[in-house]
Amino acid sequence: MKKLVQGILLASAAITISVPASSEEVLNVSTAGSENMVEYITDYLGPLFEAQNPGVKVRAVGTGPGDAGSHKIFEKLDAQANAGNETWDIDVAIVHQKMAGDMADAGLLSKYRGDISTGEMITRDTAKMALGVNVDGYVMPMFHSQTALAYNPDIIANPPSSFDELRQFTAENPGVFGYNGIKNGMSGLAFVVGWIYAYGDNPDKIANGPYDPSMKDQWGTVLSDLKEFNENVTFTPGNAGTLDMLNRGEIAMGPVWVDMFYTWQADGRVNPAIKLNLIEPGLPGQPMYYIVPKKAAHGDLARKFIELATSPAVQAEGIVKRFNWYPGIDAEHVQPELSTEDWDKLFVDVTPQNLAERGKPFPIAPYFDDIKEAYEEQVAN
Repeated sequence: MKKLVQGILLASAAITISVPASSEEVLNVSTAGSENMVEYITDYLGPLFEAQNPGVKVRAVGTGPGDAGSHKIFEKLDAQANAGNETWDIDVAIVHQKMAGDMADAGLLSKYRGDISTGEMITRDTAKMALGVNVDGYVMPMFHSQTALAYNPDIIANPPSSFDELRQFTAENPGVFGYNGIKNGMSGLAFVVGWIYAYGDNPDKIANGPYDPSMKDQWGTVLSDLKEFNENVTFTPGNAGTLDMLNRGEIAMGPVWVDMFYTWQADGRVNPAIKLNLIEPGLPGQPMYYIVPKKAAHGDLARKFIELATSPAVQAEGIVKRFNWYPGIDAEHVQPELSTEDWDKLFVDVTPQNLAERGKPFPIAPYFDDIKEAYEEQVAN
């Protein structure tokens, strides 16, 4: 009998111990992108949210880099919608621009930006349009990545401030400017897009639509000028290759991703003297978006999570200081949370005003495809 009582007590204790785990609320976060996107949630943002919300566990899953990673999230949500599931097992997702637009078009997203306090802290067009698709209210930018021209001021004391000045500079200084064309990295492709925006007709239409297949027929002179420009440039092997060649002095200027540039510079892989310049009329960049699926099992908790993730303090510490990304919300809200040193590192060369005026979106998908095809046919050959 004594053993029986002991057994019952032990069983009761076991049940008591298991209660917190069974009552734990799990917030499921799926993120596209590289492994560092998952690590940002598991190592920083997730524990921070859990500390502020006892009884909540944040579970992060990565779906892989690029649009392919975002597409896996789309496929999963679409399958659950088609199956008629009452709730879906993704509460928060982090996706690229194109898939955010596709998900909004497919009716897979909740309109939530107006429900969170930080929703008023973003005024950039990227919070409203995603490659020509209206996503206003359905997204909050996690961060903005941006391309700019890196240059060595010891060699180029007065860098070009526009595409026109850059053309003149390369004609007078052949081989000093380098980029990777449209192969092996988006920094070169971003430069080509910037060229089309600078010299093609109706850049707003290219960025936002609607699509007109005849527009590419108007780029003949624009692309022949780019081909002539390329005769005076040095071609690099890719995003990393451009930075390597800048560091070795093989080129003195070229387009780079700002976050990658600063990370390499902090790691001692890029000459600390090298600076950035965002030339007129601008170069493209892109955000990653926080989204809430339409039938998220924990929609209210998801909104609370994104509100924390886009708060000035978290944007300063997590986005700017840890990853050298431009914040998702407007920079003016983040500045008070940063030291002068941290602010100057990210915003002295390219100011918030420069970013607002010259930070461009990438084109809508069909124009983007047209630009790449036209470059191969008329410039690369």
